[in-house]
Amino acid sequence: MRKALLFNRLSNNSRSNSASGILHSCGAGMFMELAKPVTLIVCILSLYGVFYTAFLTPASDLDQRICESLGLLALTAGISIVSALIFREAAAESCARKTPLTATLPLQVFCWASGIMVVLFFVSWYLETHCIFYRDARFF
Repeated sequence: MRKALLFNRLSNNSRSNSASGILHSCGAGMFMELAKPVTLIVCILSLYGVFYTAFLTPASDLDQRICESLGLLALTAGISIVSALIFREAAAESCARKTPLTATLPLQVFCWASGIMVVLFFVSWYLETHCIFYRDARFF
């Protein structure tokens, strides 16, 4: 019985010395809750930048669009990973370390959005090269 009490005290002390325990004891829990929506908005805005570069940039050739889109996609992936780390750290202590990064909202948004954009990019590339669209569409 005595060993069990000693073990519980030691495990409680080690939990309070963990990073999230220190952050919550310093009052950083409120900072983490404020950082979650801010990082999610930054993640969504960076995905919008990738979409704009890939599809809406006027007068750019295919090679230039691919290079710029891949660079922005790498930057967006980094932003999403940082945001996912913040989301995971702000989660409850019991499930924070067990939760994989891919289960957090920012990485799920990134994966879905980038997957959809890749499919749309290939569809637009196919339509651009194999279909003829007339700019002058007059009805007689």
